[in-house]
Amino acid sequence: MRLVYEATHESFALPTIGELSQFVSLSSLPRWGHHTSQLHLHRPADYSGLVDQPRHKLSPFPHVQHINNRLILWDGDISLLKVDAITNTTDETLTERNSISDRILNRAGPELREAVQKDIKLCRTGEVRLTKGYNLPAKYVIHTVGPIYSDKYKTAAENTLHLCYRNVLHKAHEFGLKTIALCVIYSAQRNFPPDLGAHIALRTTRRFLEQYKSETVVLCLESHDRGIYEVLAPLYFPRNDVEESSALWKLPRDIGGILGEPQYPDRQIRIIHNPQHAVMIGADDDSDTSPHDLEGGDIDLEYGPMGGSGYSLGSHFNIGQHSFSQMQGDLDRQRLLGDRPRAGVYESVIDDGLEGIEHQESFPLLMETLYEKLLRRARTEDLSEVSGIGCLYQSGVDRLGRPVVVFCGKWFPAQNVDLEKAMLYLIHLLDPIVKGDYVIAYFHTLTSSNNYPSLHWLRDVYSILPYKYKKNLKAFYIVHPTFWTKMMTWWFTTFMAPAIKAKVHSLPGVEHLYAAITKDQLEIPAYITEYDMTVNGLHYFQPDSQTSPAS
Repeated sequence: MRLVYEATHESFALPTIGELSQFVSLSSLPRWGHHTSQLHLHRPADYSGLVDQPRHKLSPFPHVQHINNRLILWDGDISLLKVDAITNTTDETLTERNSISDRILNRAGPELREAVQKDIKLCRTGEVRLTKGYNLPAKYVIHTVGPIYSDKYKTAAENTLHLCYRNVLHKAHEFGLKTIALCVIYSAQRNFPPDLGAHIALRTTRRFLEQYKSETVVLCLESHDRGIYEVLAPLYFPRNDVEESSALWKLPRDIGGILGEPQYPDRQIRIIHNPQHAVMIGADDDSDTSPHDLEGGDIDLEYGPMGGSGYSLGSHFNIGQHSFSQMQGDLDRQRLLGDRPRAGVYESVIDDGLEGIEHQESFPLLMETLYEKLLRRARTEDLSEVSGIGCLYQSGVDRLGRPVVVFCGKWFPAQNVDLEKAMLYLIHLLDPIVKGDYVIAYFHTLTSSNNYPSLHWLRDVYSILPYKYKKNLKAFYIVHPTFWTKMMTWWFTTFMAPAIKAKVHSLPGVEHLYAAITKDQLEIPAYITEYDMTVNGLHYFQPDSQTSPAS
């Protein structure tokens, strides 16, 4: 007997015994590392007569058996897999009709559709949302929104697709999910070239499996994608020395960064006056994501009824060991000044630095002129490459009716974004807001060293922005601070931005914001509230209704 539930538009049924037998376990699927029976039949192509040397001298993706044994290529129905999490590709309203999403929603039953419509409602491009699997054999479903591809916005589309895969994998890792099935997030429906999408999916997965040693990933393919992955997978997951050697010729020049993200060296412009200073390109680690960083130590920020901050320097702080003090060669100056024409005020500031002119009488006028030029550019240039990241946006108003600007540190790819365009987007978003009072909520939740811009870039941006930005900023809230955040905030507000020092408030959790911003006016990503609950529990703070917000 079959139990049927009626939904608004479709009928759903609980799985029968026969359908349960169709569910696919990972033990029945061969691992990529076991696909070796036919390898001796393939001879590596000889490129010596075509090109002088391979594109790569050393293999960026060497043969590692334990990594290959944690990868599965499978062309089948993702909704049938018995894994910890599967991926659903959809649109921002989570209502897109496609073959993958339809199969998942239909098999999961009405509870999943209800959770999507009532609890999630919205998912921006590149973001992910987690729900239960309900009637699916998978425990959880991770929903994500892939980019729409066009040649004009090729760079933004590639970066966003990488974020989709990366965010799905890291969301699973955050929740301790060990078996993850990835669908093909890009599609012909979104005009994404299948070979380009496969390169991004494979190298992002490879870097994830290198970083974490216990997860298994299933790349769940449609039948028409199988051929592409069989050709490209050996480049990123070579199964022997022959495939590894052959990949040196076949891999594209852009093999991605440490997380598989696309790399555009000529676009990584940093606004600094001396490339010998740090740009914080340290290794990505988890040292800055531990909740224990919020406990004890000699440096502390006390948060009263509505703020106030106090800092003290601990004896255990060694400036030479921190990423902001590390040296870098002349790469930035070569990129900034090499073959690039410098015809305007902005370029001369980059060339000479701000320090040499900021004390001159003409400095305020120069900065005003520079800002007007940047504002004109911000209004006319294509900034979708930065806006599509979604790390900076306006979210409602506080209890005094002042606009709230939200910045999610985890989503800011400081080492792989065009920082000049990032500043232009900042100006584009904030210029109409800063004409009156406003507040900023910065979420340091789960950030790493890859999210930290250099102090020189921050200082230069702060110098370029007009007085109204500082004057009308009434509060700067830092949520989930760590030792690094407190140290850098003290350093920056003491030596570079003393005008805003008294406006900075460090908050140990999201609910502390509710004294100044009502919950319905604060729109933040799910990963922040999920992390907040794991650290602070549920409803740990009840704001005093008599407390007046910071003014």
